[in-house]
Amino acid sequence: MAKKEENKTNDKAKKTTTTGTKGKAASKKGATPEESGQVKGPGTAEKRQNSGTTAKEKKPAKINQPARGRFSDEENNTAEKSKAAGKTNIPKVDTGEDKLPKPKKALPKKTSSAEKDKKATKSTAVKAQKAGTTKAKDKSSIAGKPAKFKDPVTDDPIPDKAAPATKRTSVSQDAALDEKKASTTKKTTKKADSKTTGAKAKAASEEQKETKGPAKKMARRKSDKEISAEEKAKQPNTSPTDDLKDTAKKTAKDLANQVLPDEKTRNQLGAMAKSILPDQETVMDTAKKIAKNVAPDPDMVDKVADKVMPGEEEKEKTKKTAKKATKQASEKTKEATSKAKKTAKNVAGTKTKVKQKSSKDKPAEASLLTEFDVHLFKEGKHFHLYEKLGSHLMEYMGTEGVYFALWAPNAKHVSVIGNFNQWDKQAHPMKPREDSSGIWEAFIPDAKKGSLYKYFIQSTNGYEAEKGDPYAFMWETPPNTASVVWDLETSWKDSAWMEERKKKMGQPQPVSVYELHVGSWKRVPEEDMRSLSYRELAEQLPAYLKEMGFTHVEFMPVMEHPFFGSWGYQVTGYFAPSSRFGTPQDFMHLIESLHEAGIGVILDWVPSHFPSDMHGLHYFDGTFLYEHADPRKGFHPDWQSYIFNYGRNEIRSFLISNALFWLDKFHADGLRVDAVASMLYLDYSRKEGEWEPNEHGGNENLEAISFLKEFNEVVYSEFPDIMTIAEESTAWPMVSKPTYMGGLGFGMKWMMGWMHDTLEYFKNDPIHRKHHQNTITFSTTYAFTENFMLPLSHDEVVYGKQSMINKMPGDDWNKFANLRSLYSYMYAHPGTKLLFMGAEFAQREEWGHDSSLDWHLTNEAPHRQVQETLKALNEIYKSEPAFYEKAFDSEGFEWVDFNDAESSIISFLRKGNEPENDILVVCNLTPVPRENYRIGVPAEGTWTEIFNSDDERFGGSNVKNSSAVEAEPLQTHHKNHSVSLTLPPMAVIYLKRG
Repeated sequence: MAKKEENKTNDKAKKTTTTGTKGKAASKKGATPEESGQVKGPGTAEKRQNSGTTAKEKKPAKINQPARGRFSDEENNTAEKSKAAGKTNIPKVDTGEDKLPKPKKALPKKTSSAEKDKKATKSTAVKAQKAGTTKAKDKSSIAGKPAKFKDPVTDDPIPDKAAPATKRTSVSQDAALDEKKASTTKKTTKKADSKTTGAKAKAASEEQKETKGPAKKMARRKSDKEISAEEKAKQPNTSPTDDLKDTAKKTAKDLANQVLPDEKTRNQLGAMAKSILPDQETVMDTAKKIAKNVAPDPDMVDKVADKVMPGEEEKEKTKKTAKKATKQASEKTKEATSKAKKTAKNVAGTKTKVKQKSSKDKPAEASLLTEFDVHLFKEGKHFHLYEKLGSHLMEYMGTEGVYFALWAPNAKHVSVIGNFNQWDKQAHPMKPREDSSGIWEAFIPDAKKGSLYKYFIQSTNGYEAEKGDPYAFMWETPPNTASVVWDLETSWKDSAWMEERKKKMGQPQPVSVYELHVGSWKRVPEEDMRSLSYRELAEQLPAYLKEMGFTHVEFMPVMEHPFFGSWGYQVTGYFAPSSRFGTPQDFMHLIESLHEAGIGVILDWVPSHFPSDMHGLHYFDGTFLYEHADPRKGFHPDWQSYIFNYGRNEIRSFLISNALFWLDKFHADGLRVDAVASMLYLDYSRKEGEWEPNEHGGNENLEAISFLKEFNEVVYSEFPDIMTIAEESTAWPMVSKPTYMGGLGFGMKWMMGWMHDTLEYFKNDPIHRKHHQNTITFSTTYAFTENFMLPLSHDEVVYGKQSMINKMPGDDWNKFANLRSLYSYMYAHPGTKLLFMGAEFAQREEWGHDSSLDWHLTNEAPHRQVQETLKALNEIYKSEPAFYEKAFDSEGFEWVDFNDAESSIISFLRKGNEPENDILVVCNLTPVPRENYRIGVPAEGTWTEIFNSDDERFGGSNVKNSSAVEAEPLQTHHKNHSVSLTLPPMAVIYLKRG
């Protein structure tokens, strides 16, 4: 990551949008869309303008009223007539659901003469009868309470028809006989009771007339308080529940008739089958005729015939198949019946879900998430979220479409907008899950691969914004900002590489990394200097790296980023390679091509911060969701960007899932984590009072430390054969040590101190270097405290720091000699290696992301010779075990002499597992050749020069030790033996024993 000077320049070029604590954004002016990254929405401005730049208050949408009861016109008319006739007394209950129809009236029931006598003697009963029809008896009332429909019946089907609306209803013979008996009884009672008052007699007379009158319209039995519980139990149950059940059965029968063909249709199908298929006799005769023509032998005829006609076994199979078909038909009938019951319940106002005929009915019910997924997500332990959240092509209930899932816990409304619905914010609303996860879901059949989309988010605080998908696999090419529906389907062909990677796991191996920026490595002059695509890189890059001898390539961030000038370090699309250079499959092809050439791939990964672009992660759902709300923790002053909230479980899941995503789906061989130092310290690049101490009063970011440890533990547990590398520039201890030892768990750490000291030393004029001997030797005092990688990275050739060749002092001869000496010293120093592109052929200009490397320089001898030097160094580094077997172990390094500051000469031994592999390194860092320079060696024998940076093929003066040098028993540098050497000017030589 660029230092502070870089970001000052970068900040002027890039105009970002910052958001206040209330969610209102203020836009900066004067920047082009590419520079600012503020262009909102894909394509047409009117359709895709990002509304997230200002916070708006929206009135809540009107809630649709529930639909009225689903009755036929005949049923509604009948109900109205019944109401007009005054024959029912059912109170209306508004449940917010579909209205129940008025229940059928019960037929009059038989009444004993004793009960009639009892009623005749009670004036209250007479008055109740005069008052009219009593209210219906509740089904559940057993203690004689008046029945009332306090709540609608919701668990039974509705009746198929309402009660008849005629004025009179015929009475059965039994009912008429009962009435006659009741009348006779009343007369007898009237004669026997001579003391009955006139009022009572009059009431009895009126009751008698009423009893003798014609049957009324069908109605429920009148409530009788004096009827015993035994008699009540004998009364038939004519409640609406039974009627509803009858209706459900009828509906099921109707549905079954619709599903299964009628008898006429079956007969027609049978006739057609007979006309098409010949009967058994015809087939047999035909078979015999054919067999007779083929084989005249009668036995053969029978055999052939047997083959044509099924035997007993085949017949049994046929029977089983028929039974199976019958069973399936029966199951279909049962299913139809079940559907009918469920439909009836649904109409009656229940909340029973009906099986959908199409995914278009209720799209939100499609889901890739299980309860366990949600649990892990909330706990911060779900590390494969890219398989669950975002957009995914899928088939749901027979319909192809796209499943969308978004985490926005503080939103009150979310909808998917895109080119498939004309960016209509109301067309495809998402449905929040009912598990308090804050995840919204939708299934949209109209969307497909390649569809552009965003999420329209309305927050609970009135904030509105159009956001890209944090989990999208592809984005529009900037300056457009929409996400793209895509998949990651591909057929990998790098199995040999992946198997070899597993075999080498845990073994010492050389690591020589070529750092590369995809957009500026090479360009196409004939096409307006455009960058190479991923596939074009696949045709050129692997062969070049193989020729140069590098073992790995490290891509500066390829994740989608709106501002090209950020070099990829301000990411908005964490799960998508930049579409500037092609599709995800194109990038996979590039990695595959590199693997086939034997080149590993390391990706720069940026979990330290993200930009303020309003289509990105900042203020995502109207709150500081991904970042800290407190700017002392959540805002980066150097880069004007936002810092992840590492203490939030969902953010940890997001970041660790992202790391695994590139290792899993893109077969990356390692991750170099950017700006680790900015994560570790709460006061990083902050003045006094601009940061808040941790709970212990220190400046350590405890949440970030915990996150980095978990990141490394998870990554190495799932992919133990990859590497993680930390760009950490401070003295933080144990960065590359295991977490069980208290370390952060990285595989390697950039040795920033070595880089700074070495470049500082080499930029001095050789005449002054004797005063800076300690600068070049100091790195060995801490070289084995970590697993170090020696970086000469992009940060050292930008913003006025000059190119590598121009850092060197002197004229051209001295510049190139110094640069060759620097590279030779670097490859001999303990640790793995990294070199930024262009440095391998001594590019004269600083690196610029908007232009290509100056490849024409390789046609000039000095530049081509530096290139040859790097080839030779990589070859020796990979072939000599002493350089890599103990790269992180102090046993692999031994000083011979660092005290000759006056001559600016240093010498040391590099050691492998076997003593015969030891290599003596001697550096003469002045342009003065030295003859008969005695160096102590560990044992007797011969030492042969295997590399000399002053070789004429590298552009040097060709001062060499031409033959093997014999060790002499002369004590030098605390060694019992020594060799006399010729040291070439401004050069480094390697000598190997034997």
